[in-house]
Amino acid sequence: MEDKLNHFFSEKDFDFQEPHAGHLDRFERKLNHLSRKNKTSWTWMSVAASIVLVVGFWLGSSHQKRQLDLADVSPKMEEVQTYFVSTIYQELKTLEKNRSLDTEKIIENALEELEELEDVYATFVKELNKNGKQIKVISAMIKNYQQRLSVLENTLKQIEQVKNLNLEKNETYL
Repeated sequence: MEDKLNHFFSEKDFDFQEPHAGHLDRFERKLNHLSRKNKTSWTWMSVAASIVLVVGFWLGSSHQKRQLDLADVSPKMEEVQTYFVSTIYQELKTLEKNRSLDTEKIIENALEELEELEDVYATFVKELNKNGKQIKVISAMIKNYQQRLSVLENTLKQIEQVKNLNLEKNETYL
């Protein structure tokens, strides 16, 4: 190994001379020049990004204020919507905890069904904004939430059945 290292260094022509006078000063000037350029471009970019964010939040909040939702109909409907949203959220968390290779297809089908129901709900929101607080629309929105919960509950039942079948199979093989 030492022979290879000695051979390598003896073959190569390394530059052992000192750099020219003022080399360090020129190098520091170039570094300072580059750092000043980077600071100005980042400052400009951060100001532009801040402006875009502020305008985006303003547009988003003004757009949201114009759209009615079930919670905007009455305080009672706000309670109903809060109940359904929180229950659906809890059921989705339970669904994700039970995700496995055996349950993947069941869960994916349920999520697709939920997406379709969310799309239908979006049309109800548009209709509510267009036609006002009609009882038919409000009732349809509540039924939509009920359907979502029903889909999740049925999916969890199916997952339980799959788990029980797998448990029975494992017990018979033991």
